[in-house]
Amino acid sequence: MSFLSDAYQDIRDGVRALCAQFPAEYHRKVDAEKAYPEAFVDALTREGWMSALIPEEYGGSGLGLAEASVIMEEINRAGGNSGACHGQMYNLTTLVRHGSDAQRQRILPKLASGALRLQSMGVTEPTTGTDTTQLKTTAVKRGDRYVVNGQKVWISRVQHSDLMILLARTTPLSEVQKKSDGMSIFLVDIKEAMQTGMEVKPIANMVNHETNELFFDNLEIPEENLIGEEGRGFKYILTGLNAERTLIAAECIGDGYWFTDKAAAYAGERRVFGRPIGQNQGVQFPIAEAFIEVEAANLMRWKACALYDAGQPCGAEANMAKYLAAKASWEAANACIQTHGGFGFANEYDVERKFRETRLYQVAPISTNLILSYVAEHVLGLPRSF
Repeated sequence: MSFLSDAYQDIRDGVRALCAQFPAEYHRKVDAEKAYPEAFVDALTREGWMSALIPEEYGGSGLGLAEASVIMEEINRAGGNSGACHGQMYNLTTLVRHGSDAQRQRILPKLASGALRLQSMGVTEPTTGTDTTQLKTTAVKRGDRYVVNGQKVWISRVQHSDLMILLARTTPLSEVQKKSDGMSIFLVDIKEAMQTGMEVKPIANMVNHETNELFFDNLEIPEENLIGEEGRGFKYILTGLNAERTLIAAECIGDGYWFTDKAAAYAGERRVFGRPIGQNQGVQFPIAEAFIEVEAANLMRWKACALYDAGQPCGAEANMAKYLAAKASWEAANACIQTHGGFGFANEYDVERKFRETRLYQVAPISTNLILSYVAEHVLGLPRSF
């Protein structure tokens, strides 16, 4: 493990102790039942890990993204899946940095105590994908309310959250100078919205990741639920997106260590032809290579965290950390399942479950190709390709 992580050993020890109360059998059962790990998320909240990024004056720990990333990493390294709860970490950063005093006073203490969950972010749409500036969902001001119409897709944890951050266009695209202008962020009371104009349709998928399609039909949102200034939502949402990419990088690093640890242990124990299979370089090398790549990705994670916590631009670093970590965890997953052979496909070894879970991050929350495009344009200065 990287020497840079030594400063966070107390956090690691605390999260590991909690995770030990939820062994592999727990996560395996939750996965088999396509259920939500309520008990696990409640325990994380109760012990204060989910309020790491909430300032102390609102009942949180007042920690930085670096510490939050360690929490997410350790959950995955212990064999869990941070995808069930990471949304609250990065969503509340948008509220902390851009919300009003009244919003922070009203919401953050309840998030810290567990009275409320803010697990969902409504950005992606079926016809626009990651081309966020082209989103079609609109929020039209009428008196003291905004009326929302449109559709979202791949919106996770809606059914296990109380609040959602929603990005909608408040000024038509044809009327703004920059296409990233004219979008606004709102806090949505999910349970109320489901009774007054928001329909939720679950999407069955290959991993136990609760995600949904949303339909808005004249949903009314009070104007006091607007976060920050109207029309500046795209800029605000980047706060959460950069945190999201960095935290998911940490989760992939946790997965990578889980896979390499699991593969190395099995390779040392499994005997074929009178010797441990780990004695063979054909088995050793893929595991060693995967470990090297996880360690390298870890360094970019720390750089992204340091920039974010210092309030510096970190879009490139957050994207590169996510790219490197997701790639490393996927290669580690392949090495692990190959090392286990047929047993890698058996549920009781947990390899196939983690294999499915980490594969998601080649695609979400931003695909590998879009990260390469971002770096090509914004870092290398190459012509915009779209």
